[in-house]
Formats: sequence, C-alpha cells, structure tokens
Amino acid sequence: MEMEKVCVRAHAAFFPLLSILLVKLSLLAHGQATAPVTPAMFIFGDSLIDNGNNNFIPTMARANYFPYGIDFGLPTGRFCNGLTVVDYGAHHLGLPLIPPFLSPLSKGKKILRGLNYASAAAGILDETGQHYGGRTPFNGQISQFAITTSQQLPPLLGTPSELTNYLAKSVFLINIGSNDYINNYLLPRRYISSHVYSGEVYADLLINNLSNQLSVNSPPHRPIEELLIHQNRLSRKCLQGDLRMKHLYHQLGARKMVLVGIGPLGCIPSQLSMVSSNNGCVDRVNNLVTLFNSRLIQLTSTLNASLPGSFFVYQNIYNIFSNMVRDPSKYGFTVPNSACCGNGRYGGDLTCLPLEQPCKNRDQYIFWDSFHPTQAVNAMIAESCYTESGTECYPISIYQLAKL
Repeated sequence: MEMEKVCVRAHAAFFPLLSILLVKLSLLAHGQATAPVTPAMFIFGDSLIDNGNNNFIPTMARANYFPYGIDFGLPTGRFCNGLTVVDYGAHHLGLPLIPPFLSPLSKGKKILRGLNYASAAAGILDETGQHYGGRTPFNGQISQFAITTSQQLPPLLGTPSELTNYLAKSVFLINIGSNDYINNYLLPRRYISSHVYSGEVYADLLINNLSNQLSVNSPPHRPIEELLIHQNRLSRKCLQGDLRMKHLYHQLGARKMVLVGIGPLGCIPSQLSMVSSNNGCVDRVNNLVTLFNSRLIQLTSTLNASLPGSFFVYQNIYNIFSNMVRDPSKYGFTVPNSACCGNGRYGGDLTCLPLEQPCKNRDQYIFWDSFHPTQAVNAMIAESCYTESGTECYPISIYQLAKL
C-alpha cells in the first residue's frame, strides 16, 4: 500500500514537470529568450489567445480536456495542441508565459509581467457567442483590467508614478473580432445582425464599438435594433476614427498598443464544412473579414497621427495565414484545410471532443481543430511580428514597439 502511494505521488508530480520541459523545448526551438524588452504584456481577446480564463466560468467554450494541450504536456484551457501566438510572442519579448486573469494563482508578484484577459467565444459585441453560455466580452475584459490597475498592481509598485511609468512601458495587445463573425454575423438562425446590416455597415459597427469600448466614459453599445436608425451616422463616424479611445488608456498610463486583424475565416474547417463545394476558401466570408481589417488599419493610422506620445501597431494575421493556406509546402505543411482534431467534412462539422484521438503529424497541419491553428502555425505568426525583423506588422514590429 505504501509503495502504491509513492507511485501515485510520483505519477502526479511527473506531468507538471513534463509540461514545463515540453514548453521550454518548444520555446527554445524558436529562438533563445532575451532579457525582457518590456516590463509586461496585457492581453485581451478570444479563444485564439485564451490561456485558461474560461476554465473558471460556466461555459461550453472550454478546452480544459485532452487532447487539447497534448504538446504542452497537459490541457490548460488553450484552444490548441500546444502554445498560442502570444505565448511565443511573450518569449520573443523576453517574458515568461503570461498568466490568465481569472486563475486563483494569478496573484501577487506573479502578475508583474502582465495578465491575459482573453476569453473564448468573446467578441466586440456583448451578445456575440452567447449560445456558448458564459464568456467575458471585450467590455468585461476592460473592466477586469480596471481591477488590475486599481487593486492588484498598486500594492506591488509603490507609488502612482511608478504604476504610470510601468504601464507606459508595457505592451497592450487586443485580438478580438473573429467571433463577431463566426459566432454572430455568420449564424443567421441565431443572431439577427446579418438580417439587419450589410457587410460594410456591420464592419463600421464593430470598429465604432471597438473605439468606444476604449473610452472611459462611453456606454456599452446599444442593441442592434436601436442602432438601425443610426447606420449612416455610425458609418461616417467610423471612417473618421473615434479619438475618444485615448481616454481610458491615457488616464491609466498605457502608450503601446497592438491591434490584431482578423485572419481568413473563410479558410477554417468550420466554414468549409458548411458549403457544398469550394475551391479552397469561402470568398464571401473572407470578403467580410477584409472590410473589418481595412477599417482597423485606418483606425491604427488615425490614432498614431492624433495621439502624441502613443504608438499603435496593426498586426496583419490575414496575409501570412492566407499564404500558408495557398502554398502550404512553402511553410512545411501538407494539410491546409482539415482539422487535426475534428469530425465531419474537413473536421469542421464538430470540433475536437474529449479524449478524441488527434492526428499524429500535428506539425504538418495548419488547423488543430475546427476553428484554431496548430502550435506550428502560431510559432510562425509570432515570428512574423514579435521579432525585430518581423514584417507582418504596421508600421513597426511588436518587438520594436516594446523597445520604444
């Protein structure tokens, strides 16, 4: 009996040690970590970069079961076989893995290198993803960040001026908007947005709300029915850029922000599974995404020209991901359109289920499940923007932003 207890304890201790080793090996394979070039990184977004927040809320949008995390060593809540883009990105900036805000372990000095507020199924609009149950929309993530700056960080940094300086030197990354399409606009039987808005007006609506959410005094967006009578006004306002974005972040001291574009959603297995035939990707979906991205680029430029002392960077996910799908062999992939772990056509009808056996050659797949890329893809996306020579960011790389 005593021997059995020893074996159980050894077995329980083995997996955390194994996961740490696997993570370190994976990160080292993509370059040696440097000394930190920024004090911290604060991350906002959805399941592409959620690293476990949804483990702590009642929701169907979870990835805390095997085979998720198979190359991490254990399931963590990441919607991936291993690491996400921001995991690799933190490494390139000389930072450790950034902890999830909702984890009870994310306390004290552990949060000084930043926090991750991202939540699977979250969107710019509060109603996005509501059919999954619980999630923290972008409005809620901003509220969580306010808790961090008002309650969690002050005891760790001493004086208000030290907090201001710390935040001004930190990097803020926002990767949100994909769910506003795949879990809202592109689900016409569940949401009314596509019945109400054209693609262009919907993109205007999203960008307008994204701008307003970063304003300390602006209210949450109004219901879609009420906004119908404001379509023309919203469109004009969006194209001009809502400069009220400066208030929330400037009052809290932040200066360096990354706005991440949406990838080619028309190429993901879940979308491919919904059409009877296709020649690679669903053009209609990608055209909708392009409308959003073009406005986000314009907003980035407007803010850089209008807010002295701040710097905004646009991360172009769309181009590099599209190139991978069009020419997978160039990037070392052999399967560009099917999920490594999924069910039905392209593995996109039903996403990766608990204890499902995934593909063995995971690094040859672009997609891990019905919606999300593999660790191999995430590493390449991070390399394209978080390094000093990264070219998929505008006007400079995230590494260069961090060093400013």
